[in-house]
Amino acid sequence: MGGAGVPLRELGLVLLTAAAITYLMTGPVRSLLVRTGRVAEIRTRDVHTQPTPSLGGLAMFSGFICAVFLAEQLPALTRGFAPVTPEMTAVVAGAFAIVIVGLVDDLYELGALTKLIGQCLAAVLLSFLGVTFTVFFVPFGDGTTLILDQVQGMAVAALFTVVLINAVNFVDGIDGLAAGLGMIAGGAILVYSLTILHDQAGAVSAYPPAIICAALVGICAGFLPHNFEPARIFMGDSGAMLIGLLLAAASISASGKINMSLYGTADFIALISPVMVVGAAVALPVIDLVWAVVRRAAKGQSPATADAGHIHHRLLRLGHTHRRTVLVLYTWVSAVAFGAVSFSIVPVRFAVGVTAIAVVAAALLTAVPLLSSREATGASGRRPRRSGSRRR
Repeated sequence: MGGAGVPLRELGLVLLTAAAITYLMTGPVRSLLVRTGRVAEIRTRDVHTQPTPSLGGLAMFSGFICAVFLAEQLPALTRGFAPVTPEMTAVVAGAFAIVIVGLVDDLYELGALTKLIGQCLAAVLLSFLGVTFTVFFVPFGDGTTLILDQVQGMAVAALFTVVLINAVNFVDGIDGLAAGLGMIAGGAILVYSLTILHDQAGAVSAYPPAIICAALVGICAGFLPHNFEPARIFMGDSGAMLIGLLLAAASISASGKINMSLYGTADFIALISPVMVVGAAVALPVIDLVWAVVRRAAKGQSPATADAGHIHHRLLRLGHTHRRTVLVLYTWVSAVAFGAVSFSIVPVRFAVGVTAIAVVAAALLTAVPLLSSREATGASGRRPRRSGSRRR
């Protein structure tokens, strides 16, 4: 990763700036919300027990904007901005739009349809200004490259963005989960982008996703100390939807603009499309979203109806503590996301081995309550009583 054309120090500075600004801004935002009485009340499906401020997305957006402004001033990263490429301008505009929608929703609770319309407008703005799919490399057969026209690329990009916005928003139901998953998924796509920068000698198309992900990892890392259990502030829809939009933008930029047919078919990186890599990075939130829609439709409910059937709720009911639930989900996302990325940067055998070990570790961590229960039952002849955690 340290080859010529890979601006590691500059991207590291962007990441640290995003983290520092977000961390420092979150405290004042929380204080303002507490003084003005803007706190999230307890709902039946919530796992927290104290009313908590819920506009952390404002601090996260501040960190993102400052990081992007810094990146634009660094000579090594100027290839990621206009006039070379319009993508960063599109991302800033889309991020601003989605944060406005989120802030209004956090303050006044928009209806499901109104919020969806706002999400669609932000997604269309993002794709219209330049973050669109243009090519798909099919890694099977003769390695066909599918070319999308402007309308097709914008439509697919907008739909993908709305799906990811809602996926992250749906999974944001437990302290530290959305911020941690955003940091992990963003880190995986960042590693992938750095691989492309290295292999394609600083390809212009790999600069925007690298910058987006560096800033995304930074704002999530900066917010997490305030949000990890017990959370002192929530990111709210403004923060969760911002993470979803940035993940979508980075994913589209990394997979929709890089022509993988430049690689030889003997190189294993040609066998894993960027779409598969970024798909793995955001697999868990998307699975949870699809599962929620199917579950609610089967009950005759609207897909927007809130419930306590998400993956994190089920892990809590399984017997995991609040923090262990978050760590289990962190482990699964890390195993899948970095497992997929590892195939592009290390030998195949090593990647398979590391991925298999990570998946087994995640599975064992998930099964801890069941294993503990069996051991206790076998020793005493009866199933132990649960203590009744306040977080269940």
